[in-house]
Amino acid sequence: MDIKLPFSREGMALHLDDTFDYEILESSIESMPKTGKTEDEIVLEAMKHPIGSPTLAELSTGKKRVVIICSDHTRPVPSKHILPFMLQEIRTGNPQADITLLIATGFHRPTTRDELVNKFGEEIVDKEKIVIHDSSDMDAMANLGTLPSGAPLLINKIAAEADLLVSEGFIETHFFAGFSGGRKSVLPGVSSRVTVLGNHCSMFIDSPYSRTGILENNPIHRDMVAASQMANQKYIVNVVIDADKKVVHAVAGDAIQAHDAGCRFLQQYCQVTPKKLADIAISTNGGYPLDQNMYQSVKGMTAAEAASKEDGIIIMVSNCGDGHGGEGFYNALKDCESPQKLMDGILRVPQDQTKPDQWEYQIQSRILIHHKVIYVMCEKYRAMAREMGFETASDVNEALEMALKEKGKDAHIAIIPDGVSVMVKAPETP
Repeated sequence: MDIKLPFSREGMALHLDDTFDYEILESSIESMPKTGKTEDEIVLEAMKHPIGSPTLAELSTGKKRVVIICSDHTRPVPSKHILPFMLQEIRTGNPQADITLLIATGFHRPTTRDELVNKFGEEIVDKEKIVIHDSSDMDAMANLGTLPSGAPLLINKIAAEADLLVSEGFIETHFFAGFSGGRKSVLPGVSSRVTVLGNHCSMFIDSPYSRTGILENNPIHRDMVAASQMANQKYIVNVVIDADKKVVHAVAGDAIQAHDAGCRFLQQYCQVTPKKLADIAISTNGGYPLDQNMYQSVKGMTAAEAASKEDGIIIMVSNCGDGHGGEGFYNALKDCESPQKLMDGILRVPQDQTKPDQWEYQIQSRILIHHKVIYVMCEKYRAMAREMGFETASDVNEALEMALKEKGKDAHIAIIPDGVSVMVKAPETP
């Protein structure tokens, strides 16, 4: 049997022998009842029936400065099916509205023009006012007060000074915020580095509630909700997408209530429970654009972590054509004496001294403490990955052969075709 795994834009075939003991863990989003509606119709239907909010046209009436927070190049948000309708409805409510598209880069690099065109199309890029958020530009920030964690909330002045702040995005499982979307457009999306670092502190990342699919008691989520409310994020349009990155569901309306509804909907389809924990777990980061670097690929790796036995081997299939994705991430792993020593040091770092990328290498070190990781990635950066403590392979079949030599031919294998689309719930222990 062959399984095509997402890898960059092309994919990669995994060849499975009939004698292998394996199971496939994947979202059941494809089993959703088909409505026959197009992607545009799904979004428009949600916008016609906003949750806990007036329509966007009604909210826009009398509002001069309107800001739409938009996702950046690292998110496969199908903005071409969302943004034109948001712009149209805002201008229906107020034809004179001064609209700014604020690109929520969070801690990521700036989005390029080509990436903007790919997301929005040439017409929107050429005609609309677009500002790319820079979390390190402190002169561009406004202080909105203190978050529940004690960290200051500093966000982009363009967002802070808006008469109406809204956002587009998508909802997927998130490896420490529970789910993406909604309030994440504000924090980390358009927040300062100081605020992001405070929110992503080692104590919060270490919480057992800061995990995929968990919102209740999640300290990171709690701060994000507070940031949304303090910034007066009034309205969202968020979508759920399938494996082909197509819109299959949408929610619109109040930033908190609509997001909650979207998360509840997605959880029906994304939660998976393996028959038993795996000796070998194979995961991906969903292909392009999420598998552009190792930093982002930690997300898909956490799904394999949740599906694995102690000392299980994780095979991470992620192209990583942009390399490590973060200097702090790279150096921490390359220079550490061991993953455990790295973790011990991280847990001693106070909230107000959180370092860039710390959360990512904290989660990565947590995985490496308990699991060998074999990276299947582009040839260009394999030597770099080995410097960081990973083993590497040229393709997934070579990696599986390496793992089977260690774990034996009767090893139980969990295959997770898209590690960022599922919430793995451990099986009940007898």
